[in-house]
Amino acid sequence: MANDTLEGTGRRTPLLLDAIEGTLADFLGAQIVALDGTDPALGGLARTTRDLVLAGGKRLRPTFAYWGWRAVSDDPVEPVLPALAALELMHTFALVHDDVMDESATRRGRPTAHRIFARQHGARFGESAAILVGDLCLVWADQLLARTPMPAATLFAVRARYDRMRVEAVAGQYLDVLGERDPGQWSVERALLVARLKTASYSVQRPLQFGLALAGPASQAALDDVFERYGALVGEAFQLRDDLLGVFGDPAVTGKPAGDDLRSGKPTVLRLLARGAADAEAIAATGAPEVVEAMIRERVASAVAVLADAPIADQARAALVELAVRATERPA
Repeated sequence: MANDTLEGTGRRTPLLLDAIEGTLADFLGAQIVALDGTDPALGGLARTTRDLVLAGGKRLRPTFAYWGWRAVSDDPVEPVLPALAALELMHTFALVHDDVMDESATRRGRPTAHRIFARQHGARFGESAAILVGDLCLVWADQLLARTPMPAATLFAVRARYDRMRVEAVAGQYLDVLGERDPGQWSVERALLVARLKTASYSVQRPLQFGLALAGPASQAALDDVFERYGALVGEAFQLRDDLLGVFGDPAVTGKPAGDDLRSGKPTVLRLLARGAADAEAIAATGAPEVVEAMIRERVASAVAVLADAPIADQARAALVELAVRATERPA
């Protein structure tokens, strides 16, 4: 049975997330000590990085990875905590670089990394230092993942999912940046491709498959396909919700300024359906938000249907149904 003193049901269990936070804090504390010993300025870099990693967030990727693992495993969770926590370091890498590319001022209600460093030596230094913070997080993610005890065959399977997740995240981000420069070549279908690569893959699909791989080769091959389909649907819906929040969300809740995507000209599904309308009021008048809401509902319903007959533990099925809803109806 699952260790219920540490884990709960499908709800966002505080004890499980506390364990992930603790794993991150212990690992990052040791990295600070090591870099401090080389030069105090490097210790400062490490402390800022730690603060960015531990600044909150939904911890969605380790949560999906956990349920991908728990879908077929009854083992204690403690040995796989480093692998789950490593996904959060990878996520910080993506966020920090994304904020530089988007010139975002805030993240999670706080200044972004490049803005923090810009206070020290100007904007150019801020961007350079933030890029290095992201790089450092990616290296640290590899190091933390390597602390997870697993047989060689399991390691190869886990790394395959992890590497695919990283490649697809970079591919999606490139298309996202390209879309801002060449929006005339974009369509709803291409915007959904970006959503699948940039969001669905590294937020839902690959974390689920990563977690499944952690359970070892005995996990069912059929379940990998279930997670592929479920993850694509939930991940697209997650991004569609993000598009709506980027225009209509409350910055006090989202932690990010409203309208960044409009200012940058990003060709999101919402914007394309609104035929390029340039402000929230004009977008609302086109009826595009209602269309996007319907797309979200359709994808969530289809994702839940995918799980109906899947060969997974009932607890995991219930958790994934709840996550599909919670991840796509969120206010931030």
